[in-house]
Amino acid sequence: MSKKYDVIVIGSGPGGYVAAIRCAQLGMKTAIIERYPTLGGTCLNVGCIPSKALLDSTEHYHAAKEKFAAHGIGLKDLTVDLERMVQRKNEVVSQTVKGVEFLMNKNKIDVHHGYGSFLGPKQIQVAREDGSTKVLETDKVIIATGSKPIVPAAFNYDKKRVITSTEALNITRVPKRMVIVGGGVIGLELGSVFARLGTEIEVVEYMDRILPTMDPDCSKELMRSLKKLGFTFHLKHAVQTVKATSRSVTVTVQPRDKEETFEIKADYCLVAIGRRPFTEGLGLDKAGVQTDEKGRIVVNDQLETNVPGIYAIGDVIRGPMLAHKAEEDGIFAAETMAGQKPHLDYNLIPGVVYTWPEVASVGKTEPQLKEAGIPYKVGKFPFRASGRARASMDTDGMVKVLAHKETDEILGVHMVGPRAADMIAEAVALMEFRASAEDAGRICHAHPTFTEAFKEAALAATDNRAIHI
Repeated sequence: MSKKYDVIVIGSGPGGYVAAIRCAQLGMKTAIIERYPTLGGTCLNVGCIPSKALLDSTEHYHAAKEKFAAHGIGLKDLTVDLERMVQRKNEVVSQTVKGVEFLMNKNKIDVHHGYGSFLGPKQIQVAREDGSTKVLETDKVIIATGSKPIVPAAFNYDKKRVITSTEALNITRVPKRMVIVGGGVIGLELGSVFARLGTEIEVVEYMDRILPTMDPDCSKELMRSLKKLGFTFHLKHAVQTVKATSRSVTVTVQPRDKEETFEIKADYCLVAIGRRPFTEGLGLDKAGVQTDEKGRIVVNDQLETNVPGIYAIGDVIRGPMLAHKAEEDGIFAAETMAGQKPHLDYNLIPGVVYTWPEVASVGKTEPQLKEAGIPYKVGKFPFRASGRARASMDTDGMVKVLAHKETDEILGVHMVGPRAADMIAEAVALMEFRASAEDAGRICHAHPTFTEAFKEAALAATDNRAIHI
């Protein structure tokens, strides 16, 4: 006999496991299906968490190498043990995954390991590694199967020399040179990991700037910092082919406005041109669930598909492919199922790049406001004018506040600087309550702190009232 649930969640990434927990909290008999042996999905196993572990390790090394002497700290025989860094990363991942397992047990959520697929709108089959299958019955389903890296066939992805972020996280010898295809978040973060250890990084980006979806000032500021780290950028260039041998890779590159090509030889080619929704083998056709031209599952404003009772969240639907967005989706779907009226505003989902300096952004960019014809004003404050930033030798970057020209409502906040990933939360909170730039400027901020830069940028947007510039 098949087991019956109120709701089954397919996928245990941040969206899936958070959705399952919220469903259980709301009194639903809940199960979660995960195809891999460990819970946590891409984010916890081969994405957000392991990459941050390596970023932190290499930041410590780079600070010791480049800044400690200025602080009066002398070191001899400073070395890099990348193998140990990867081992520590694996330990962090293991602890985090065990934490999710604990939460499943705590909330009495049944975990089924195997490949989940629809037999019908209310029947899910789980195919296990040993070849056996079982069928689960359910009233409702949340699809949270996430995404996979996009790798064109011409790139000859072999997981050895032509790699994605998954393989890059397990390199244990520092490469001499690495080509990164794509100047987005993933490529720049992993490029930073290896650049700090001495790898020559060459970024090939088809658009005219890095971080093309973020505010242009963020792109400009970060690019300036990464160049100092040793990055080389080929903007407005396209990769034609990638060919690998057992020891190296050759990338053929073409400028967008020229016919001639040139080659870049390196130890690795990291492909980081984006991700695609992962729905292969899910049996959406058997359930009658519709997808769009990009392979995303189509949902309404309640995150419900065209089939009543089947919901989809995270990377498989519209919106930014971010772990915290998936979490909010999951809570939204669970509470909607329970008859509640939750709130979710994709415009106020912050985006973060964990390079150093960090980049963080929420709301509208300047080009978006121009395109929409919305009158706005700009306030900026550079970290070189921050006493706290000077004390820590983190003076690269700035904070930019965009406010409505007539109402003074904050429309967008964009930061490049130390701890921007944490500072952006203040902007999100204020924007959720539709605060004005003057409101932000009148809030007392502790001195000396990095967050004073946000206060000053808000004051700059309010009749040019910044104090320290």
